[in-house]
Amino acid sequence: MQFSTPTYYMFPFGRRLPCDIYWHGVSFHDNDIFSGQVNKFPGMTEMVRKITLSRAVRTMQDLFPEEYDFYPHSWILPEEFPLFVAEVRIMKESDPPWKPTFIVKPDGGCQGDGIYLIKDPSDIRLAGNLQCRPAVVQEYISKPLLIDKLKFDIRLYVLLKSLEPLEIYIAKDGLSRFCTEPYQEPTLKNLHQVFMHLTNYSLNIHSGNFIHSDNVNTGSKRTFSSVLCRLSSKGVDIKKLWSDIISLVIKTVIALTPELKVYYQSDIPAGKPGPSCFQILGFDILLMKNLKPVLLEVNANPSMRIEHEQELSPGVFENVPSPVDEEIKVSVIRDTLRLMDPHKKKNKDTHLPDTCMDSKQRFPPISGRLPRSNLQLPKFAIVRSQLSEHSSDTKEDLMEPGSAEKLEHEISKNPEASLPSLCLKQVFPKYAKQFNYLRLGDRMAALFIRFLGVRGIMKLGPTGFRTFIRNCKLYNSNFSMASADILYIDITRRWNSVGLDQRESGMCLQAFVEAFFCLAQRRYKSLPLHEQVALLIDFCEYHLSILDEKRLLCSRGIMAHRAALATCQPDRPRPPPAIHAPLLNRTTAANKFTDYRNHRS
Repeated sequence: MQFSTPTYYMFPFGRRLPCDIYWHGVSFHDNDIFSGQVNKFPGMTEMVRKITLSRAVRTMQDLFPEEYDFYPHSWILPEEFPLFVAEVRIMKESDPPWKPTFIVKPDGGCQGDGIYLIKDPSDIRLAGNLQCRPAVVQEYISKPLLIDKLKFDIRLYVLLKSLEPLEIYIAKDGLSRFCTEPYQEPTLKNLHQVFMHLTNYSLNIHSGNFIHSDNVNTGSKRTFSSVLCRLSSKGVDIKKLWSDIISLVIKTVIALTPELKVYYQSDIPAGKPGPSCFQILGFDILLMKNLKPVLLEVNANPSMRIEHEQELSPGVFENVPSPVDEEIKVSVIRDTLRLMDPHKKKNKDTHLPDTCMDSKQRFPPISGRLPRSNLQLPKFAIVRSQLSEHSSDTKEDLMEPGSAEKLEHEISKNPEASLPSLCLKQVFPKYAKQFNYLRLGDRMAALFIRFLGVRGIMKLGPTGFRTFIRNCKLYNSNFSMASADILYIDITRRWNSVGLDQRESGMCLQAFVEAFFCLAQRRYKSLPLHEQVALLIDFCEYHLSILDEKRLLCSRGIMAHRAALATCQPDRPRPPPAIHAPLLNRTTAANKFTDYRNHRS
C-alpha cells in the first residue's frame, strides 16, 4: 500500500529491515521496537483511563483550582464511596433546593459501556460489580448547549508529537456527535434514556432516529466547523471559544505528562537505544449552555474508521463510506505522517494560519486527499517513508501541454508542493509562556525519576526516598530522617491499598507527589499550595545543582590526577598482546602505584 505524494510504503506483516514509522494498533507494546518512531507512548492507555485521568487532573486542581475547573467534580469508587456520600449530604443540607444528577463511568469502559445516571448515592449499583470493576462518579452537566434541541459533544484530535520537549498539535476541525432524542433535564423518568443523555456514537447509531448524511453539515455526526458556523451566525465569539478549548487541551496534557515520563523512562531508559514516540489522542469535550468547554474524557485509541455499517437485509451488512469521517480523519493521519517524516527538513516556522475558523475556507475536497482504501490501517503495521517514484496522473488530462512535466519537477524537488496546508495547528510550545507556570508536576516527576536508582522501575524504594530527603537537605530539627521514614511508610501503604499496580513494591509517583505536598506545607506555612510546592521544588533543585557541581569538580579532579599519573609513567616496552588483560586487578594496580612512587623518588 502507498499514499499519494509523499509516498509511504506499508508492511502489514512486518519487515526485517528497520523502518521510519511503526504504526501500532493498540499500545506501545504491540511489538518490540528498537529504532524509528512509534505512534504510541508507553503508559498512555493506562493514563487516560477514567480513574487515572481523574487523579491526574485532581492533583492539578489541588494546585490550581481555578485553571482546572473544566473537569467535573469526581469521586473514585469504591474507595471514595463514603466520602461521596458525605459530601453530597453536606451540599444538600447547605442548599436544600439543589437536586443534583451524577453519572457513573466504569474505569475500563469504552463506547458508552456500563455508563448510567443516578440522582442519589444510594442508587449506585454496589452489589459485587463495583468491587471487580471500579468506576468514577461525576457531577452530570445538566445544562449543555443544544443545537436543534439535541445534546452533542465534540471529538477533537490532538497530536502529542513529543514529551521532551513537549510538543502539542490540535486539528483545526473535529467531529460533532449528536444525541438522537430531544434533550430534557434529568428526571427520575428519563434517567435511563441513553439516546437523550449520552452522546456516544456507538450507542446512538443503534437508534432509529440516527441520521447518516452525505453532507458534512447535517446528520447525527457533523463537522465541528459546521457547528461553529451556526454559532457564529448567532453572534458567538468563535475565537474565544477556540481559545478556551486550546487552553483545556494544553492543561490536560500538562496534567498527564509527569506520569507519562515515568512510564517512558521505564520502557526507554536514557542512554539506551529505543524509538521515539508520538500519538494521536481523541479529546471528548462538551459545551455548556454558557459556552464553557468541559472535558469528558481522553481516548488513547480514537477510531479512525471512515465508513459505517449499513444493514442491507436481516443479518447482512455492508461498509458504506462516511464523508464526514473522511473529511476529518484522513487529514489528521496524513498530516501526522507529514510532521513525523524523518526525511523532512524542519521548518523554523510551523505556525500555519488557522483556515478552519471560517466555514468558507474549508479543507480541500475529499477527492484531493488520500484514497479511502489507504486509511485501513491494521492492528499492527510498519510504514516506511520514502521519496515518491510514482507521480499521480489524476489531473494530467486537465493540464496544459508541458505543465505536467513542470509540476512533476516541482514535486520531485518538494514532495509536499501538491499537498494542502497542515490541518494540525501547533499550540505548544507556541503558547508555552502562558502555561509553563503550571508544569510543577513535571519538575516533581524529574526529582522522582532521579532517585529511582535502577533504570526501568517505576516505584521509589525507602532508600531512594531517604536519599532524596538527605540530598535535598529537607531534614532538620523539626523533621528527622525517622520522620521521613514514617511519612514514606504511611503514604506508600495507603496508595498500595487502593488497588494500583502491585507488580513493584514502593512509592508510586502519585504517592511521592502527596509526600511532596506534605513537605511543602510543613516548610512553607500560610501560603497557597502551588506557591509552597514551587518554593520547595526550587529549594530541592538548588541543593541538587550544588551536589552535581561538587561531583563534577570531583570527577574532573580524579581525571586530572589520572592524567598526571599517566604522564609520569616511565617508557617501557609494551608486553605482548597475549598477556593484556581488559582490567587491571588490585595487585597490578598496586605494583604500578609502587613503580610510580619509586620513579618520583
